Amino acid sequence: MTQTSDNVTWLTQEAYDRLKAELDYLQGPYKVEIAKKIEAAREEGDLRENGGYHAAKEEQGKMHARALQLAQMLEKAQVGTPPTTASGTAAPGMVVKIAFDGDEDDTLEFLLGSRESAATDIEVYSPQSPLGSAINGHKVGESASYELPNGKSISVKLLSAEPYTG
Repeated sequence: MTQTSDNVTWLTQEAYDRLKAELDYLQGPYKVEIAKKIEAAREEGDLRENGGYHAAKEEQGKMHARALQLAQMLEKAQVGTPPTTASGTAAPGMVVKIAFDGDEDDTLEFLLGSRESAATDIEVYSPQSPLGSAINGHKVGESASYELPNGKSISVKLLSAEPYTG
């Protein structure tokens, strides 16, 4: 369902289809649409002071970057099914709840996976993130530590790990 290494992105069939449709749109109809916007703005005259032209070119750049991102992700994608039973182990495709420094009241719940896999508003942490890699593979009740950007280490305890149901 989500990234498990730097080279593979695990996606559900639904997520793959959704991302493929977005890529097809960006490389087809949207590409034609933005080219028409640029041409129309170009015909307005002086390009140095043409806000519509510059906005369209910026939009084209963002579209191109997103299309490249999607193409690379889909090229490396492995399509599979997310976990359907609670294993009690933090893994990609699981919604996990952790407590910071053993404080059961200071908790965080998130999907361990790829932002591209989540079609809802749930917070997502990549398995390659410091927190994600620290808890990945740990069982409920176990603790793990990871390094913060300021160089300090923090300990978390895994409280739950349930399959993501979308």
